[in-house]
Amino acid sequence: METQSEHGRTRDVGRLINTLSHQLKRQISFPKEESSLTNIQRLVLNYILFHVLKGDVYQKDIEKEFQIRRSTATATLQLLERKGFICRETAEWDARFKKLIPTEKTEKLREQIISNTQYMENLLRTGIPEEDLQVCLRVLERMSENLSGNEKQKGKETVKDE
Repeated sequence: METQSEHGRTRDVGRLINTLSHQLKRQISFPKEESSLTNIQRLVLNYILFHVLKGDVYQKDIEKEFQIRRSTATATLQLLERKGFICRETAEWDARFKKLIPTEKTEKLREQIISNTQYMENLLRTGIPEEDLQVCLRVLERMSENLSGNEKQKGKETVKDE
């Protein structure tokens, strides 16, 4: 559903989110070593770097966090591995699971990646009261849930139709 802005232009939520996404991609600065990576590869690498400090990270974690299919996660992780950013190690408890481990090359970039992430987060939050930010986050999370639920529903309809 579209609403009118104060300037009389139509405001479409999906378009605004898409525009914001493009602006974010243009603003982010990356270390030279990361310049060959796609945005999803950068985000996944960032996630691995942060979460490996708290515990083991597996492909399933990536699939869940980024709402991506197994095939997309596999392709993304294979590229990160080929480019020397991560390695995979068999989990001691189950050979089917592979731990995702940042390489020394990636560890050298940790501080710069963290700094860039903090800079962008601060820039995004500038001038927004905490209360408004919390409302925004709840709304965005709900939108994500709406889309996830719709994907699941579409999947059920496809199976029924076959």
